[in-house]
Amino acid sequence: MASDAKTASSFEEGLKGASEKVAEFHEEQSFLKRLQHWLHQTPSAVPLIVLMVALLVFGVLAENFFKAGTLSVVLQQIAIVGILGCAQSIVILTAGIDLSVGAIAVFSSVLMGQATFRYGVPAELAIVIGLILGTAMGAMNGLLIAKMKLPPFIATLGTWQILLSANFIFSANETIRSSDIAERAAALQFWGGSIQPGGIKILYAVFLMIALVAIMSYVLRSTAWGRHVYATGDDPQAAELAGVPTGKVLIQVYALAGFFCAVAGWVMIGRFGSVSPTASTGQLGNIQSITAVVIGGISLFGGRGSVVGMFFGALIVGVFEMGLRLVGTDPQWTFFLIGVLIIFAVAVDQWIRKVAS
Repeated sequence: MASDAKTASSFEEGLKGASEKVAEFHEEQSFLKRLQHWLHQTPSAVPLIVLMVALLVFGVLAENFFKAGTLSVVLQQIAIVGILGCAQSIVILTAGIDLSVGAIAVFSSVLMGQATFRYGVPAELAIVIGLILGTAMGAMNGLLIAKMKLPPFIATLGTWQILLSANFIFSANETIRSSDIAERAAALQFWGGSIQPGGIKILYAVFLMIALVAIMSYVLRSTAWGRHVYATGDDPQAAELAGVPTGKVLIQVYALAGFFCAVAGWVMIGRFGSVSPTASTGQLGNIQSITAVVIGGISLFGGRGSVVGMFFGALIVGVFEMGLRLVGTDPQWTFFLIGVLIIFAVAVDQWIRKVAS
């Protein structure tokens, strides 16, 4: 025993002055790896970089690209797509998709117009009715997905067809003329109004789009509900175990998306002047909004991205369309380059997602 005590004492003596730090291992990360991590943390960075490059390229190729009013025209062109993009963004963040956004927008605009001109409802009340019914259409999508467990693609593909046909049947393919609306229901055309600071025309619809993007960016990043949206899209099973009511969140998301679509329908009346059941937004609105979302860096797998990125994505499309027009190229090149951008954006998203895997 005395020998053991002496050995222990000698061991303790030997440890005096030794470092007590735990061993640490540092893995030297390459520039590419650090870039990958940064892009994962800042999903709107890629579309912002692409937008800056596009502005620079077209600024060089088209000498009048940066003339006064060009950016205003671009913003006016993307106002409707930007609002539909807000709807599509929150849906895709939950790892879903909404193919009915365009149909909801057009049908909502028709409901507003027909309520006023066919049934004599005051324009202001007709707008409220249209917004409520648009929200209900979105909630219907949410119920099909959250309660009946239908895949989002199939559910919204079906409602797109149903709502678009209901739009034609209800309206009897009747277009309400701009002059009639201006005379009897000016409130329907409100978002077509504008201010002209320095002679540059800026539609009220542009301010609305920017306000919605700012509000949703704050809500998604700084509220519990916003974090629930991201959690539902990232890992619904884990979110449920953490107490997130994922089914309720899905219904709320699709209902809010329907509300945004109805707002876009109201903006359509102001932007185009008339109420037309055959507006191209009914068929193209879903594709345009998905394009803005994908190019804007929101992951189609859910749980990553930002509404600000979607706004940059919509701007990229608008800048490409305007730039190529000013350069004088064939308009088909716009579709070609946007297609390339979509593939590029998805490829970058796949690469960035490897950080989390």
